[in-house]
Amino acid sequence: MLAKKMLRDITKHKAQFISIFLMAFLGVFVFAGVGGESVGLEVNSNDFYEDTNLADGWIYSNYINDVFLYQVDCLGATTQMERQLVVDSVADFDNDPDITLHFVENNTISKFYLIEGEKLDINDSDGVWLDKSFADAKGLKVGDNISFEFEGYEIEKQIRGLGYSPEYVYHASTSSVIPDFNKIGFAYLSYKAFPTETVPYNVLNVKFDGTPENYDELLDYHMDGYYNSFVPQSEHTSVNQFSEEMDQHRMMGDIFPVVFILISMLILLTTMTRIITHQRTQIGILKASGFKNRSIILHYVSYGFWLVLVGSILGLILGPMTLPKLFYPSMAATYKLPSWNPAWSMNFVYVAALMVIMSLAVSYYSVKNISDEKPADTIRPKVPKVSTTGFLERFAIWRHLSFNVRWNYRDAKRNKFRALMTIIGVIGCSALLVCAFGMYDGMNDLKEWEYGQINHYDSKLVIEENATESQIDDVANEVNGEKLMESAIEIESGDIKKSGSLLVLNETSLVTPTDYDWNRVDIKDDEVSISQKMADLLDVEVGDTVKWHIMGSDKWVSTKIDKIHADPVSQGFVMSADKLEDLDLNYSATSIVTAEHVNQSYDGIKAVNSMKDMTSSWDELTEAMWLLIYILIFFASLLAVVVLYNLGLLSFTEIEREIATLKVLGFKTRALRKLLLTQNLWFTAIGFLLGIPVGYYILAIMWESSGDSFYILPSITLSNFLLTAVITFTLSILVNLMFSRKIKKLDMVESLKAGE
Repeated sequence: MLAKKMLRDITKHKAQFISIFLMAFLGVFVFAGVGGESVGLEVNSNDFYEDTNLADGWIYSNYINDVFLYQVDCLGATTQMERQLVVDSVADFDNDPDITLHFVENNTISKFYLIEGEKLDINDSDGVWLDKSFADAKGLKVGDNISFEFEGYEIEKQIRGLGYSPEYVYHASTSSVIPDFNKIGFAYLSYKAFPTETVPYNVLNVKFDGTPENYDELLDYHMDGYYNSFVPQSEHTSVNQFSEEMDQHRMMGDIFPVVFILISMLILLTTMTRIITHQRTQIGILKASGFKNRSIILHYVSYGFWLVLVGSILGLILGPMTLPKLFYPSMAATYKLPSWNPAWSMNFVYVAALMVIMSLAVSYYSVKNISDEKPADTIRPKVPKVSTTGFLERFAIWRHLSFNVRWNYRDAKRNKFRALMTIIGVIGCSALLVCAFGMYDGMNDLKEWEYGQINHYDSKLVIEENATESQIDDVANEVNGEKLMESAIEIESGDIKKSGSLLVLNETSLVTPTDYDWNRVDIKDDEVSISQKMADLLDVEVGDTVKWHIMGSDKWVSTKIDKIHADPVSQGFVMSADKLEDLDLNYSATSIVTAEHVNQSYDGIKAVNSMKDMTSSWDELTEAMWLLIYILIFFASLLAVVVLYNLGLLSFTEIEREIATLKVLGFKTRALRKLLLTQNLWFTAIGFLLGIPVGYYILAIMWESSGDSFYILPSITLSNFLLTAVITFTLSILVNLMFSRKIKKLDMVESLKAGE
């Protein structure tokens, strides 16, 4: 009988219970969906790294001989090592693509991952194992021949296999923001394929016990001066970039569903409170008929339990099956893994179980008080709350306030719980909208800052490594361009080491360092400026001194920080060519920038990129992030509709008797609509204003998870503020109008006698 009653009640109040189901479903759906995508990325990459035995670190040196190997082995922490010769080459194609060659000694660390063809044979001097992405872009297949030119040598090999490498999940490119596999790639060869008998190994892949920091200290202490640099796994370009991508997705998946879960419990609480209040007499009759308190409690607790349980189970099933498929195609265009499969985590089950338990607790809280009453008391209408004189009512201004204001003030004071729930609901909606639009504005600002405010050129010409000074000068004069030097560096301050970038500028207006407010930062010829994000990471400021060196060089220099600039995507130093030479370092131009649009090739130039190409590449790189933002905006708006509808329905139902009384006393429908709208706008305004700082806090957490490369601070623009306000208040007013239409159809006799 009680089961039938529950079904009738759910049917009668289907809008509220559908909302509870949707909130439970969406909360778990988004958490398990985005979580399944981020956990899948982590599982797939970890499996790939484990299968290929990714190195714990890379030691770069020009002296990797047998003595060097012996010294590294004597460090005590080294458990496995393998030396390689890694060189940049140019493949024999029209566009001279850059291919990084790995001449390996045994292929046991950071192994080549075979997709097609034969397994890498260390004794095969005529074969090459090629990057599958490059091969696909060029239409190459197993059995084809390919030629490479490097350091005065030219070799031709036959493709034995195609595959991936754990060092190239993300392949950094000097010619574009995202990898263009038509222009870049990698290849693995046996050391016997090198043109000479003596192989000048320059990279040592190592596996070790302990932390990277301790291993770095061992290297510094025992082998200082014998190696150029040590890069731990976490600082490797590919590993770091992919890790930052996973962190962003994981943070979005963790924060976003929390609001849905809390709001679903809020809706359940308000709905159950309303149902139990309206069924007070029925509960009294059930008690008088012999039903025990336990049976009544279980009956009402089951309302939310079954809906939340079904919604959570569907979310657990559908989330990982659908959402990851939206993200993986765009990510697979930039990152290369053998498999892209969503993964499960017990955290999904824990969250779903927690949601079900919370639904039981909320429903129990709603029915507990009335279940403790005696049957005779429960059958009678609930004693109205006694309205006492409030703080505001003691002042003379109270008498000058309109009836509308005074009535709404007293109604809110009598129904504090309903008022609080409404405000909390609006806070959640506003916070999500502020965060969503803040991320939208931030991504647009980041793009405009980098490609509009800092870089003013139209074309960037990437210089070949073997280009002569005369070739570079001729091209610069031909295109009216300016030469730049860009290089990867490692910076050290105290116990902190960070990888960064070096930008060496001549006097040019085509690249303008700025502060965070996009104001130009003038860096004199004898000054060094560090980016704000790098300064924060190293915990340094103007006047401090840091040590640094160019990657591939063992020469460390100490530099005093003279200025601090801000850059959204490049963290490191900016200085002049004169300052670089004062530090006894060689200036070597790596690119030419020009305000002219260049669409032809020149001797000594590897690639030509237009600003349009770079912004298009940036859009492709951030496609997955944009998808997350759009999903957040959609669900935040959906949440606002559901929450405001349910809270509006609750408010109207609770004051239905008062509205009927006012209507009997002669109040017109228009005046009563205004009465309801006033209170609604009060609560919406309070919730909106409190939701702004909450949204700002969530936005700050999201940007902090973007990694060491990106620098953007949370900000709420006027357009964000206004757009959030328009959406929140428009939905609030529309929902209010939906219920205020019921005033015309209100049966005054039934409403006034409902409590008898």
